[in-house]
Amino acid sequence: MIRIDLDNLRDKLAYIDALPLLSGLGIIAGCLSGGTILLFRLATEEVQKLYLQGSSENFESLPPIWYFLLPLIGGISLGILFHFIPQGLHRTGVGLVMERFNHQQGNMSFKGLLVQFFGAAISLASGHSMGREGPAVHLGAASSSLLAQWAGLPNNSMRVLVGCGCASAIAASFNTPIAGVIFAMEVVMLEYSISTFTPIILASVVGAAMTRAVYGHDEAFSVPTLQISTLLELPYILFSGVIFGCLAAAFIWLSRLTYRHTHNITVSLRFTLVGAAGGVLAFITPEVMGVGYDTVNAALVGQIGLTTLLLITFTKLVATSLFAGSGIPGGLIGPSIFMGATAGAAMGYIGVETVPGSSASANLYAMLGLAGMMSAVLQAPLAALMALLELTSNPNIIFPGMLVVVVASMISSEVFKQKSIFQALLAEQGVDLKTSALSQHLHRTAVPAAMERSFSRSKRELTFQQAKDLVAKQHEWILIGINHNPSHIIPTADLARYLEEHPDNQLHGTQTEHDIAASESVAANDSNSDTSSSPAKNDKKTAINLLKIPASRYDVTPVLMSATLKEALDVMDNRSLDAVYVHRMSAPTIHRVFGIVTRKDIERFYR
Repeated sequence: MIRIDLDNLRDKLAYIDALPLLSGLGIIAGCLSGGTILLFRLATEEVQKLYLQGSSENFESLPPIWYFLLPLIGGISLGILFHFIPQGLHRTGVGLVMERFNHQQGNMSFKGLLVQFFGAAISLASGHSMGREGPAVHLGAASSSLLAQWAGLPNNSMRVLVGCGCASAIAASFNTPIAGVIFAMEVVMLEYSISTFTPIILASVVGAAMTRAVYGHDEAFSVPTLQISTLLELPYILFSGVIFGCLAAAFIWLSRLTYRHTHNITVSLRFTLVGAAGGVLAFITPEVMGVGYDTVNAALVGQIGLTTLLLITFTKLVATSLFAGSGIPGGLIGPSIFMGATAGAAMGYIGVETVPGSSASANLYAMLGLAGMMSAVLQAPLAALMALLELTSNPNIIFPGMLVVVVASMISSEVFKQKSIFQALLAEQGVDLKTSALSQHLHRTAVPAAMERSFSRSKRELTFQQAKDLVAKQHEWILIGINHNPSHIIPTADLARYLEEHPDNQLHGTQTEHDIAASESVAANDSNSDTSSSPAKNDKKTAINLLKIPASRYDVTPVLMSATLKEALDVMDNRSLDAVYVHRMSAPTIHRVFGIVTRKDIERFYR
C-alpha cells in the first residue's frame, strides 16, 4: 500500500519552484472544477428545458406575460432565500474570488459555493439578464480552494489552485483553454508568473476536455469565416473600438450607480424590485432574458436587423446593470459578450451604408464587438484577444481584433477612468485590490521556505550550567517561552558572549534568596524545557534572566505554517515587530513550533 507523507509534500510546496507537485495538483483541481461546472450547467439547462421549447435559451417561446412574471418570481425567490442567509454569504461571483485571492489567500467556503450554485441557478432559470461564466469562476475557484484546505496545503499553493480553478471554469464554459489561462492570470490573479503557468495551463486543458467530452468539440458560437478585405476599413474599425469602449464605460458606470442607490435596501425588497424592473425590460425585448447566446449566434450570422440590434443592446445594458449593481448572483462576462456582439453587428450594418467601398459585414463586426466589449469591461485585452482567436479558429481576425481590444480598453480606462467591472464594484464596497511586485513575489512562497529551523526553546530564567548547555547546541536562535506562547527570541551567540564576559562566580545581577527560590519554583514547573535539569535548592548561583541580559532581543508573535511570506511580513508590520515564530496545530489546543522568520530573512529571500 502506498503511503503519502503529507507533511513532506506540504513542506515542498512551500517553495516557489515546486513545479512538478503543483502541476499534479493543477490537474486534480482542473478535474474538480470542470466537474463542478458541468454539474451546474447541466442542472440549470435541464430545469430550463422543462418550460422552454427547443433549447434552454429559448425564452422567446414563453407566453408574453411570462416575460414579466418569470424574472419577478425569480427576484422574489432570491429575496426570500437571501433573507435567511447570513450577510457574509451574500456576495458571490468573480469579484468575491478576486477579493479572497488578494486578501485571504484564496480561502473560500463550502457554504459560499452552495449559495453561488443555487442562487445563480435560480437567477438563470428565471431569465435574469445575467451570465453563467461568473458563477462558474466562483464554483471552480471555491472547489479548488476547498481541495487545498482539505489537504492542508500552504497558502501559496492554495493561491495557485484557485487560479487553476478559474482557468478550468472559463475553459469549460467557452471551450477556450488559452483564454481560460489568460483570464485567470489577467483578471483574477492580476499577475503573470512563469512558475504558475504550467499548473494553470494543465487545469485549463482538463476543463476544456471535460466540456468536449459532454458537449462535443464545437465552439460556443457558430462563426463564419471572417477577415477584412481592405486596409481602408481600419479607420472605421478604430472608430468601432471607441464606440465599444464608451458602451463598456456606460455599463460599468450604471452598475456602480445602481449599487450606490440600492445596497442599503433590504435584500428581499431589493431583489424583488430588480426582478420586476428586469421583467419590464424583458417584456419589451425578450431577447435579453437569460444568457442569450442564441441571440449572439443570430447576430454573428446577420439574422437580426439594425433597429432590433440597437434596442436589445440598450435594454441588455440597462437590465444587466440593474442586476449586477443590486447583487443578484449571476455572471457579467456573458452579458458583456452579448452587448459586444449586438453592438458590433449594428456597427457592421452602419459601416456598409456609411463607409465608401467598405466590405464591412455584421458577422465580422459582431466578433470584433464581442472582443472589444469583453476587453473593456474586464480590462483584460489579452484574454479577449485569445477568446476571439479560439472562438473563430481564424488567425486573420487577430489583426483587426488587436486594434479593437486595445482602443476599447483604453477608452474605458483612460478617457472615462473606469476600472474593470469587478474592481469597480469592489471599490464601491470599500475593497481595494492594489498590489505590488514585492507582494506578488512574497505571496508565491510560504514561510517554511525562508524560516530558520535552527533554534532552541528555553524558559526565561536558567542557571549558568543550563545556559552553557543551551549554547553548546549551537542553534541560531533561542525562543523564550515553553509552557505558554513564546514572547521573545535572542541570538544564541549573544548568550554565549554574555557567558564569556561573566564567569561562573561573577554573574551579573545578584539576587536575593527569595528571588532564587522563585526562579527555582518556575523552573520546577517547566517540565517541557529543552535545557538541562532545574537548579537544586542548594545551588547558590544566581539565575540568568534571558529577558535582562544584553542581547539583540526581538518580540515575536505566531504565524501559521501555511502562511505566505507576505502574510508574515504583514503581521510584523501591523504589530511593529521584526520577527515571528512559525507553528502548526499538532493536536487539539497543542501547537508545535517549527521555526523562526525575521524581517531580514524575508528581505534576504526577496533579494
